[in-house]
Amino acid sequence: MNQENARSVMLGDVEVIRVVEWQGAFAQARDFVPGVDAEVWQDNEGWLAPDHWDPETDRATVALQTWVLRSAGRTVVVDTGVGNGRERPGSAAFHHWQGDFLGGLARAGVRPQDVDVVVNTHVHADHIGWNTHWAGDDWAPTFPNAQYLVPAADDFHFGPDNGYAGGLRVDDRLMYEDSVAPVHRAGQVVLWDREYRIDQHLTLESAPGHTPGSSVLRLASGSDRAVFVGDLLHSPVQILEPSCNSCFCMDADQAVASRRRILERAADERELVVPAHFGGAGAVAVRRDGSRFALGPAGVGPGR
Repeated sequence: MNQENARSVMLGDVEVIRVVEWQGAFAQARDFVPGVDAEVWQDNEGWLAPDHWDPETDRATVALQTWVLRSAGRTVVVDTGVGNGRERPGSAAFHHWQGDFLGGLARAGVRPQDVDVVVNTHVHADHIGWNTHWAGDDWAPTFPNAQYLVPAADDFHFGPDNGYAGGLRVDDRLMYEDSVAPVHRAGQVVLWDREYRIDQHLTLESAPGHTPGSSVLRLASGSDRAVFVGDLLHSPVQILEPSCNSCFCMDADQAVASRRRILERAADERELVVPAHFGGAGAVAVRRDGSRFALGPAGVGPGR
């Protein structure tokens, strides 16, 4: 595992800064992305290892990272990691997590008070944790001057009106109460559905399936295009096998449909695909390969 300093690239007039909090082996590959045969991993070892897969242990390699966008004079933070000191009894990897998220932002030149917009691509524990911080006696927004853009469908599904995702997992209640509810109480949440335009370069679009409100963030500036896809993709093998979901996708059919739609547009419009958890460069180019998809030129993206 390792921690990395912030790295950045310009896409048109938008600066994209990658802040990696943690990167390493996470789960057994075929538990992580069920349905992808062992041969797919093995036949693609040349580019999957070591950034996305450790063939010796057969474990998928992932990153916990945040994307900071400086666009149209504002600072936008895309997803906020796990958050320190959280009760997550159902997730051993995240239970009482301690990371250096704020340090990573500081090395990128970002102070919490200077953030204008926080995007939660969806409401899962590793995407909303640093929405808040412990303020001595309660959880409070980490970014005091920001609007928090939260998909309305996820806010309802994981919130109290739906019994915290039906009450099936205690972690769902805990994460909502420590990472979403305090931002609501502060009056900083903006709920949105279908599409939400942040500025002339950035637009949110619904892409349900991983969660009811899963979304992608599109960037278009000059001739450059990118799409921040959250957890629509957990591993590059899903580009080769887009019908295969991660073990965390809630609606399998919707997730596959959203993934295919986003990959088709990315290939046709030459959008850089920026998932939440890819190691290596952190982003990939996608092209059509007959009726399938393949990776574009190597070495593309904010990490290279």
